[in-house]
Amino acid sequence: MKKLGFLLMLFVFLLTVPKPVAADAANAHIFLDGEPLSLTSDVQVVNQKGTVMIPIRIVSENLGFNVKWNKAEQSVTVENADTLVKMTLNQHQAEINGAVVELAIPPMLDKQTTYVPLRFVSEQMGLDVKWDNQAKAVYLISPDTGAETVPGSDAGTGTAQPPAGGSQAGVTLTGMTFADNRLMLETEGKIAPSVFRMNAPERIVIDLPQTNFSERFMAEHGFSDSKRSGELIVTDNPDVAKVRYAMFSDNPSTLRIVIDLTTAKNYTVINDDSGFIIIDLNAAEDSGGTLPALPPVGDGKKTVVIDPGHGGTDPGVTSVSGVKESDFNLAVALKVSALLEEEKDIHLVMSRSDDSYPTLKERAQLANNVKADIFVSIHGNGSTASSANGTETLYTRDESKLLASVMHKHLMQATGLRDRGVKYQNILVTRETKMPAVLLEIGFMTNQGDEAQLLREDFQNRVAQGIVEGIKEYLGIR
Repeated sequence: MKKLGFLLMLFVFLLTVPKPVAADAANAHIFLDGEPLSLTSDVQVVNQKGTVMIPIRIVSENLGFNVKWNKAEQSVTVENADTLVKMTLNQHQAEINGAVVELAIPPMLDKQTTYVPLRFVSEQMGLDVKWDNQAKAVYLISPDTGAETVPGSDAGTGTAQPPAGGSQAGVTLTGMTFADNRLMLETEGKIAPSVFRMNAPERIVIDLPQTNFSERFMAEHGFSDSKRSGELIVTDNPDVAKVRYAMFSDNPSTLRIVIDLTTAKNYTVINDDSGFIIIDLNAAEDSGGTLPALPPVGDGKKTVVIDPGHGGTDPGVTSVSGVKESDFNLAVALKVSALLEEEKDIHLVMSRSDDSYPTLKERAQLANNVKADIFVSIHGNGSTASSANGTETLYTRDESKLLASVMHKHLMQATGLRDRGVKYQNILVTRETKMPAVLLEIGFMTNQGDEAQLLREDFQNRVAQGIVEGIKEYLGIR
């Protein structure tokens, strides 16, 4: 089986690995593309506060990567012919071919076993990961299979089903974010939400029929099956106080989400059955909650999505002087936004305009939903080697090569830093978007020389102008 691609990245995106506690996931079965993995008796699958984790040895024993453990450094390296990944216990950064990936919580050992959380596999690699709590089974479906195949799957719908005797999961709510006056819901499975207004007090109600909270959602929002409710406090919007969510009905299973308003608001619902639902409060006053919130179609304008990387709970790398990458990314993106707003032939869409964290999947899906012509993600770079420096532009799909080349040319003219070139890299936001997409690594925040430039206002202005010039050249806008 061709599993090297996603399994190598499985090692890279280690996240949230506190000391494991073998809970109800112990002795679980693991299916990889429909085939059960053979586990020794001493191997356990761990459910840590709603996060399912598997030992790293499951991967190495079944796929045969070259895995080396350095006892003196307390580090593990994983490599194939062209990629090397290095991770060190109790450190918040991993390296992939020398480039740094930030980890929220460092890798840890428990009784000589390193545990890998499955959530990031799904988010970062497009891997479908399903956990059946009653059947005690984990399903891993890699993207190179061409289908979502697990034992007993319904090939006609692509919906994974548990093996005979297990429970059948309905639609699940897997993510929720409020940013830019929009409530974004991520579901696993198709759903037709019921959305309506209520007053005294003012609020917008979203009912999701035949839907349950996913384990991922419960883990992220800090509650369990016994406490099926919670709220998301909104601090930066004068019209919205908070977003509440709860299990509204067990029969049929219905989730209710309520946007508590300080004043009456219209809304637009965007739902293309892709598992991504947007309740947009930016609707015109006379829309009545029925007009589409997509950029106008057929007016000859191009739609550009600007994505400031990281944000909120994911700050990215930290610069030499302690500046968060997410703040730098947003500062440059807002300058780009201000310039693009002046372009009469461009519709601008921002994935975030504040210190919030849309997931990587949400960013890509947003670009797909608005049918963007191009997607540009803005980042600062980082490395454990303080000497690493320079500017590079990353792409994933062949159709993005030309955009990457054009953007890099203008970016290099703007930065004047070392030219690290245009490179292929398997990144979710540039892989899952359906239009030409690039990720710009403007410079290394972990390099003293680069950082001195990156944090200067005039440098950021030049970079923003360079990004806009690249976008205009690629789109043929004068």
